[in-house]
Amino acid sequence: MITGHLIVNLILILTAAWFLGRVFARFGLPVVLGELLAGIILGPPLLGIISASEPIELLAEFGIFFLMFYAGLEMDPKEAVEHIWPSTAVAIGGFILPFVLGYFICRMFGGTSFQSLFVGMGISITAIAVQSRILHDLQIHNTSIGHIIIGAAIVNDILALISLSILLELAESGTIQISSVAFIVFKVAVFFGFTILIGQFVIPRFIRKLDDREGKAFTFALVCALVMAYLAELAGLHLIIGAFLAGQFVRKEIMNIEIYQKISDRFYGISYGFMAPIFFVSLSFHLHIHWEWSFIFFTITITLIAIVGKIIGCGAGAFIYGQKFWGSAIIGCGMNGRGAVEMVVAAVVIKLSDKLINSQTISEFYGSAAWKTKVIVSHTITEPLLTQDQFSALICMAFITTLIAPLSLKWIVKKACTYDENAQFCSLWDKSKKV
Repeated sequence: MITGHLIVNLILILTAAWFLGRVFARFGLPVVLGELLAGIILGPPLLGIISASEPIELLAEFGIFFLMFYAGLEMDPKEAVEHIWPSTAVAIGGFILPFVLGYFICRMFGGTSFQSLFVGMGISITAIAVQSRILHDLQIHNTSIGHIIIGAAIVNDILALISLSILLELAESGTIQISSVAFIVFKVAVFFGFTILIGQFVIPRFIRKLDDREGKAFTFALVCALVMAYLAELAGLHLIIGAFLAGQFVRKEIMNIEIYQKISDRFYGISYGFMAPIFFVSLSFHLHIHWEWSFIFFTITITLIAIVGKIIGCGAGAFIYGQKFWGSAIIGCGMNGRGAVEMVVAAVVIKLSDKLINSQTISEFYGSAAWKTKVIVSHTITEPLLTQDQFSALICMAFITTLIAPLSLKWIVKKACTYDENAQFCSLWDKSKKV
């Protein structure tokens, strides 16, 4: 429901995001940093004028939805397919190394096996929406490196969500059913197979006949995005993957260029001009810092592990597929931002943890008071799957890496261009400095 309070909050969010974004852009820094700073100032970390609420979170979700659709709209699907194997290698390296390092670090800090597994997963995720925005700000989203980063971010999130399903089942039942894992993989495969068929053979038949009377071309594109987001959710994936793939359907090669430009402009305005700033501002609302040395040390450690693990893991995957040192370094830095996905994952884990612990209490009561009662409630865990400190540390890590990613990426691109001015991304980056 739209209320006066919500309108005032939106005015404050958009005004602060616009002003600080302009300030950061004036100094040659990515706009997203200004939007994150706006959230820190307005949100709980500093002034506390605005806090997370259901309407703002809903608009933020739509923000990453539209952002990812526009990212898919701008990227060439043929280029994405051409870079599928380098993207997969980058994703695997950038998932496994941080996962393993995060697991052992959490164990060193006294975490249980389950807690360590979920912390490892939290630091191994890459946020597609964040990376898309950063690459767009630097004007390198349509380079081969940009395609590899976005493709790798998609594969990385698929690996993370499949792993999450497996770990949640393990926590809930105490065992992993091969049939369940196979079914998850089957759903993902069916989703992508269906996507390819629809995108290649069905959508082009409709899209060639589109005109822009009464904005119906925009409506058609929006329906495609919503349908694909829903199908992605059915497959156990995040809706933003479906939105990105839907954007690949509405490509300029198969439709009137004027209509394509109008659709692109409208999605650009609604995402970058309205909803995406709300998403990035609201990310800062989740930043909670406990001023205790044990918490600070743990947060710093997993943040360093998250950064180093991504750079080395992703960089190694890129290097194997022929990228030079600087190209591999750019890809490693480009994969380092986090965002909403790990927050969703952490929230799901916390919710299941509370459910299992409450079930444990009930089952123990029945076991002692009525020993003949058949207990069917799980006894898998005796401690939370994630403690509050671990949850807060993951949120801080996500925020810090999102803050560092555009700065490190800009620095590494600048450094690379001093050694190879003829690189494809250098000319595009020069354009971004003139905007």
